[in-house]
Amino acid sequence: MAKGTKAKSLSELLRVPGEGIDLSSVDAAATPMAPGGKAETREDWAQQAPVVAELQERLFAHGRTGGRRSLLLVLQGLDSSGKGGTVKHVVGQVDPQGVSITAFKAPTPEERRRGFLWRIRRALPEPGMLGVFDRSHYEDVVTVRVRELAPRSVWSRRYGAIERFEETLASEGTAIVKCYLHISRAEFVERQLARLDDPTKHWKYNPGDLEVYGLWDGYLQAYSKVLGRTDADYAPWYVIPADRKWYRNWAVTKLLIEQLERMGLDWPKASFDVEGERTRVKALK
Repeated sequence: MAKGTKAKSLSELLRVPGEGIDLSSVDAAATPMAPGGKAETREDWAQQAPVVAELQERLFAHGRTGGRRSLLLVLQGLDSSGKGGTVKHVVGQVDPQGVSITAFKAPTPEERRRGFLWRIRRALPEPGMLGVFDRSHYEDVVTVRVRELAPRSVWSRRYGAIERFEETLASEGTAIVKCYLHISRAEFVERQLARLDDPTKHWKYNPGDLEVYGLWDGYLQAYSKVLGRTDADYAPWYVIPADRKWYRNWAVTKLLIEQLERMGLDWPKASFDVEGERTRVKALK
């Protein structure tokens, strides 16, 4: 957003600016446009739950009655940034029958033999569905770059492929919301310690995640490049300050509400004679 312009919505405020972004300068503990502190924001978030649930149900009803629209939520971020927590607390507010969730891990040997977008296409949401990607095709231009899993000549060509893929997806009726969950180094350490201090969370701890700490600057540089390069009106990127989980949950919920409202979906009209069917049902008594 241009300097000096006041944001009208959270999506305008959190969207990657046109001139690009330097994630190292973004405060991961900020709470832009929050209705207050933790207590006030959590209360407001609770009030938003039925709103996002109804809008998602409209989308599901739209798909069940022949509509072609769908919504894809892409969650990216470093280890411990809260992708799983966002799925649990934000996506968990809506009817699960209208949701498809895919957590992308390292590609299998079969997936490596195919184009990097092959497994992504297979997981796209059907009409009426809210699709959620916990990690996504962006690992193929971030992790691959930072960990030097492929030469620059390979991963750099993927930018164009991603842009064409997302533009086509949007033109076919899928709205795309891409969220980068931004945490600080200090918060990363605290979350790792919290997993070690609680036996019920030991299963979530992965010693290999600590490698991220040593590659932190490289990841921020790679993500800064990706966010600036692949932000588009048909597939915008939003940077979510995620040190405060309560703000993260509130912000992603609000972004979903704003996107679903922009889709402008009404409840499908009955394809039958309502009064006639009412008479038939009453006759069953």
